[in-house]
Amino acid sequence: MNPIYLFKSGTFHRENNTLSLRSEGEIKYIPIENISEIKVFGEVDINKRILEFLSQNRIPMHFYNRFGHYAGTFYPYEYLSNGCTVLQQALCYQDQNRRLDIARQFIEGASANMKSILNYYKRRERVFAETLGQFEHLQRRLPETRSIEELMAIEGNIRELYYHSFDEIVKNKLFSFEKRTKQPPENHMNTLISFGNSLLYSTTLTELYKTALDPRIGFLHSTNFRKFSLNLDIAEIFKPVIVDRTIFSLINRDQLSEKHFRGVEGGIHLNEEGRKIFVIEYEKHLNQTIKHEQLKRNVSFRTLIRHEAYKIIKAILGMKPYKPFYYPW
Repeated sequence: MNPIYLFKSGTFHRENNTLSLRSEGEIKYIPIENISEIKVFGEVDINKRILEFLSQNRIPMHFYNRFGHYAGTFYPYEYLSNGCTVLQQALCYQDQNRRLDIARQFIEGASANMKSILNYYKRRERVFAETLGQFEHLQRRLPETRSIEELMAIEGNIRELYYHSFDEIVKNKLFSFEKRTKQPPENHMNTLISFGNSLLYSTTLTELYKTALDPRIGFLHSTNFRKFSLNLDIAEIFKPVIVDRTIFSLINRDQLSEKHFRGVEGGIHLNEEGRKIFVIEYEKHLNQTIKHEQLKRNVSFRTLIRHEAYKIIKAILGMKPYKPFYYPW
């Protein structure tokens, strides 16, 4: 089963057990049994019949605005949800020590995977000795954190060090990092980071839908009036090995240039052609397989995201402490 990305504007119709998108006089048929999720970037008209059909087939539909920012999700009936798991998830969140333990593991995993990326490029004659020293110093402070706020502060320092290494990795002045900016991103590199992260958040949400976890109850990101939090937590672990590797591949292979961006008030965004190029490379990295020591088989990164959710279930049910995914690079 594969995700569907819709960039064209048009109208969705249901025809028996097939979806069709009618756009500019053309009809594209999409067999429902081949779809894992739908990501909508164009102006697409849908009706209640379409949403019922997607719900029956357990297919989430994610919407992005004209700038490529995540706007929201049609989240079908949670067919795997159960009261016991959700109750334990909520109790775990309310227990400050248990919540902090799990939240810390998200940052431990994210920082370890960032370090793996830096070590990989260090071996390819990029010089990161000083950065890695500062990086390791911050990592050693993680076990000492006593609050979510303290944990987030250290994570922010780690990520700042990491992002400032991007210029050495890509060596392309068009994609200089400068500083992290969002809503809208102010330069080309920040545009790619924001777009990639937005894709990963919705991909992670789709994988969470296939488990008993409630995506509204996160541990690192506070559970509040934000619709979903847990997908943001898990995505932290996979940003370096999926989103950032996608970005480095696209830039170092000269697949993106100035023509793939457009200026907006106060910032820069990918145009439609740029988004399509990014999505193709992003899907390649999601579907890349690695040997998993515990599972004893090759699995894709998409599967690893869902496996991360299963490990969290075991932790909140008291079956096994949660340990995050580390990329063995």
